[in-house]
Amino acid sequence: MRGVIGRRAQDGRLKARSAGWLKRTMLLSMAIVLPLGASVAGGVGTASAAFNPDAFDFWVDSSMGPIKSRIFRAADGNTGRVVYALDGMRARGDLNGWENDTEVARELTKWNINVVMPVGGPSSFYADWNAPSNFFGIPTGSGPSGSSSGSALTGSSGWQETLGKTNTYKWETFLTQNLRNALRDRLGFSSVRNGVFGLSMGGSAALTLAAYHPDQFTFAGSYSGYLNISAPGMREALRVAMISAGGYNIDAMAPPWGPQWLRMDPFVFAPQLKANNTRLWVAAGSGIPAGGDATDPLGIVQGTPLEVLAMANTRAFQIRMASLGANNVTYSFPPVGIHNWNNWASEVYRMIPDLSANIG
Repeated sequence: MRGVIGRRAQDGRLKARSAGWLKRTMLLSMAIVLPLGASVAGGVGTASAAFNPDAFDFWVDSSMGPIKSRIFRAADGNTGRVVYALDGMRARGDLNGWENDTEVARELTKWNINVVMPVGGPSSFYADWNAPSNFFGIPTGSGPSGSSSGSALTGSSGWQETLGKTNTYKWETFLTQNLRNALRDRLGFSSVRNGVFGLSMGGSAALTLAAYHPDQFTFAGSYSGYLNISAPGMREALRVAMISAGGYNIDAMAPPWGPQWLRMDPFVFAPQLKANNTRLWVAAGSGIPAGGDATDPLGIVQGTPLEVLAMANTRAFQIRMASLGANNVTYSFPPVGIHNWNNWASEVYRMIPDLSANIG
């Protein structure tokens, strides 16, 4: 009898050690993968578009200072159908990645949808942070190269993001109050029944905005989003990624074990999305490169593992919503697609009919 008990105890210790080893391996893998992927999540990929003269700059004051958005008007001139397009972790200071790297705005406006593209906010998760980002009182890090424009940018050949470092990121307040009201008062845009979608960082942010501002956002789309950020290892991995993507300190956004982590986690606030009956489009690629990705081998190396991680997060969210009996979500898991603009642009085209039917 003692031998049986001993063997069971030994088996238990082995399982515990195995679980611990698996967790440490996951942590290490994500810590390595996410910084690589962060460079993808801001604009690396084979899609290309650059500056679109159809848009115009729209500046709005905020507690962060003046913030630029790019506005694309609906083809029929309506002001009632509006969608916000959110960028990734390496959001640039001159153009939103959706304009710089895709042509989705042209298609959205053909569907008589006004497109609002906020510019800037790398590593922000479009959240209201608790404090300015610094390390031991010293702001550090710079954004990716791009043309210089705006009060938060410096330099002629590149830019350094000081927003969120010399002051505190307040992106949720900006999107749901400052920008929302300015679009209504200055352009006549509807401030209710809008849509919002985003990639990677912007994907989880889109669901967050819809969960807590259901009158403004009746539709939300997430592509390759991190929808289970409370999972073991995710906070540590995002910490490294945010240092890579602009030199941001994650503790300024949400301190360790602070309640904001739960507020920001789609897996946690899923019941709110169900209760709001928000129409959702949730997508992630398989991690298998598409044919058009072959010209960018480095993008494949970086984007494949990151998309696999995003897919795991997205599948966890799917299971969570299913456990709640939610039927307000369309899931899209294409057989190919890595963490790049080709994947995300293709997803927008698939999503547009559903978006069009659920806004305005």
